[in-house]
Amino acid sequence: MSTKRISYKVEGRVQGVNFRSYTSKQANRIGVTGWVTNADDGSVQGEAQGSEDNINHFIQHLNKGPSAASVSGVEHDTISTKSGESGFSVQ
Repeated sequence: MSTKRISYKVEGRVQGVNFRSYTSKQANRIGVTGWVTNADDGSVQGEAQGSEDNINHFIQHLNKGPSAASVSGVEHDTISTKSGESGFSVQ
């Protein structure tokens, strides 16, 4: 099974609505490693790594967000994988 890593940016009403916590919970449930943070431009950004299926599942959750969020768009790009990463952190 090949490993894939993405960088992502989620736009819309995504700050102040528990989006980072939601993202971390979904990543841990799915088995994806990486991180998430609030960006100065009002978006949520991060990186995620896992199997291609798990990453695709994770992206679906990014597009949905928690119930208080309103996602207007998700951008993601494939980047180089990182070795030795464990868990998913909220920054």
